[in-house]
Amino acid sequence: MLPVPDEDGAPFWEYAARGELRVQACADCGELRFPPRPCCPRCQSFASEWRRMSGRGRIWSYVRPHPPLLPAYAAMAPYHAIVVELAEAPRIRLVGNLVGAPGAALDSVPPERLRIGAAVKVTFHEMADGVTVPRWLLERP
Repeated sequence: MLPVPDEDGAPFWEYAARGELRVQACADCGELRFPPRPCCPRCQSFASEWRRMSGRGRIWSYVRPHPPLLPAYAAMAPYHAIVVELAEAPRIRLVGNLVGAPGAALDSVPPERLRIGAAVKVTFHEMADGVTVPRWLLERP
């Protein structure tokens, strides 16, 4: 399944296509926010900008789904779906897949390697229709 960008989130996907992990920020108070939205939750400003992140973080949570799943995912299971807490924005957490190398299959990391708190870094994977999604690599393979 491919992401369906809305007006607020479209820049996230445009930056991902360029290999950049960026997060929306309030241009007035600096509050980082994800998912993207039109108004700042802190100061209610509608001014926003996109800040580049280091692409590093830690596994905050994970799951290893097994069938039955949505038909689009059943053939890929089991795989790792992780929640990543960003290093420079610990209140922001992104959901993605853990892979063993850029372009590797979703089941390319042995399950015993997953640990809450494990350091990860972003990689980008181009899917069908030119959509690029962030995926995650363990810092220590």
